[in-house]
Amino acid sequence: MPKKLFLALALAWATPLHAVDQPFASAGPWPADFVRGADISSLAELEKQGAKFYNAANQPQDVIAILKASGINTIRLRLWVDPTDGNGHSYGGGGNDLATTLALAKRVKAAGLTLLLDIHYSDFWTDPGKQFKPKAWLSLPFPQLETQVHDYTRDTLARFKAEGVLPDIVQIGNELNGGMLWPEGKSWGQNGGEFDRLAGLLKSGISGVRENLSDPHQVKIMLHLAEGTKNEVFRWWFDEIVKRDVPFDVIGLSMYTYWNGPIRALKTNMDDISRRYDKDVMVVEAAYGYTLENCDSAENSFQAKEAQAGGYPGTVAGQAAYLHDLIKAVLAVPNHRGKGVVYWEPAWIPAPGNTWATPAGMEYIHDEWKQGNARENQALFDCHGKALPSLQVFH
Repeated sequence: MPKKLFLALALAWATPLHAVDQPFASAGPWPADFVRGADISSLAELEKQGAKFYNAANQPQDVIAILKASGINTIRLRLWVDPTDGNGHSYGGGGNDLATTLALAKRVKAAGLTLLLDIHYSDFWTDPGKQFKPKAWLSLPFPQLETQVHDYTRDTLARFKAEGVLPDIVQIGNELNGGMLWPEGKSWGQNGGEFDRLAGLLKSGISGVRENLSDPHQVKIMLHLAEGTKNEVFRWWFDEIVKRDVPFDVIGLSMYTYWNGPIRALKTNMDDISRRYDKDVMVVEAAYGYTLENCDSAENSFQAKEAQAGGYPGTVAGQAAYLHDLIKAVLAVPNHRGKGVVYWEPAWIPAPGNTWATPAGMEYIHDEWKQGNARENQALFDCHGKALPSLQVFH
């Protein structure tokens, strides 16, 4: 860690929120193909609700331009099938239907950035604890479900291609530890054949992507698991997937030190799985708090307990140090197999009416909680939309 950053980190423990305008060191130098990414899937909804963004000089500017000027070269966008209820009420959380995500993709490509498309195969949030089928697919028998996954993926990619925004990387599913499209695609607890069915669904999605390509390597296929420190989980899951000849290019990992453990454990896992499966690895979800203050009515998921568990102070300097160390760990994966880091929702600041889920969305995923944003203190912009100096780590 550079001396300046170490000193900033040491001081941060004793400093209240904003020793904010000090410079932080870049985590580079950067290999030409290294992804410095940001997932800004909530952006369109935020802008509709009045969110504004400002560069380090406090000038209003498009957030994509601010991110690009800060060194970000890749944008990740999620895609949900139909994030509305039967009465057309939005589920919230970004409202990432096809039209919303396509419009964002056009802005990303117009800025000259790489596009990573994260297809959830659900109408709303998916993760290891929930993988709900889209409403319109609920009654499909398994063979028809496989066909639907193929056709939906093929048609989605065809739209992106027709609009001139073909993604560079496509995630087939999101945080697939527990599989996808439950119960048929669940990876455990379904009386046998779990990975046969899951592999069939993944192959259907992958073939749907590749039907749109002149060369199968034109778009990289990523399979993504949460809990990036848990080597035994990655070996269990990917051993089964590789055994069934599912074709893919990149292993995606989520990495939140306050939930998953230290970066050194992530590094051990990345070193092992990149070698074991002969694949590139990329951290496609990562975030850390820059303050313990809260800017809206929903309690934050990063508080003093998470700062303690996460190993870095909940300050701008702590956030920058976390990012710096994380990127350096990915860069150090042997044989140049570490291909990037994507920061999750760095622009998700508070805006009136913005929420991780509306009542309709909560009902869909069976998760009743209060409305609001529990993650704004993990953004790379402050609550007023000004870029934080921790962004400089990506320069």
